[in-house]
Amino acid sequence: MQLTAESCEPGAEKAGAHSLRPVIFVVEDDEDIARLISHNLREAGYDVQSFVSGASVLTEAVREMPALFLLDVMLPGTDGFELCRHIRQTPVLSATPIIFLTAKTGEADRVKGLELGGDDYITKPFSPRELVARIRSVLRGLGQAPHVGEVLRLGDLEIDISSMTVQVQGRSVVTTVREFRLLEYLATHRGRVLTRDQLLDAVWKETPFVTPRSIDVYIRRLREKIETDPRHPQYLKTLRGIGYRFEVPR
Repeated sequence: MQLTAESCEPGAEKAGAHSLRPVIFVVEDDEDIARLISHNLREAGYDVQSFVSGASVLTEAVREMPALFLLDVMLPGTDGFELCRHIRQTPVLSATPIIFLTAKTGEADRVKGLELGGDDYITKPFSPRELVARIRSVLRGLGQAPHVGEVLRLGDLEIDISSMTVQVQGRSVVTTVREFRLLEYLATHRGRVLTRDQLLDAVWKETPFVTPRSIDVYIRRLREKIETDPRHPQYLKTLRGIGYRFEVPR
């Protein structure tokens, strides 16, 4: 499986233009690792477009609309964290899942990845089988809508579970897959106090890098998106030392 130079930069591998298979954008400057990832993802039923830097990723992504981004953190030029920030700021890409693949194993780096909107964080060296499983887990989250057609209208908040969309006072709010699943779970269990471990089990069953304290990062991001004043939340209440509860403002 050889990397080609068909995309807008050297070292990029282009997916078939008319393929019906999900396309994964892999941004990895180590060509041996990129080749290994590409081979295993193709064997698992995905198409792959590989990049050795972030230079042309956004342009190509807007045109191709990938199913998921797999980003190395330590890249030449724009690093993976900064690239993630740009993706989340691009309206047509902002809800696309992002998985970090990196040798940076520190908790501060994992938290930073979460805060920027990452859906998963895989450290090197990694098992190709685990990588495929984690990608499938994230993509599966896009299709898990157990209450098909249900729309939750709670105060000024509207959560459409079937289309995975959120509106606040009629204004659309973009969430990542994990943010939406967390908000959905809290809202459908409104009034109940849920511990961090309960939320982990419900939303992150197959994602070992997320710790109970990581839930706080996601709650903070959700508050910034749905609360009028995130410092004094109306919906997402903290029960100190216990967890969180979703309340409907009166």
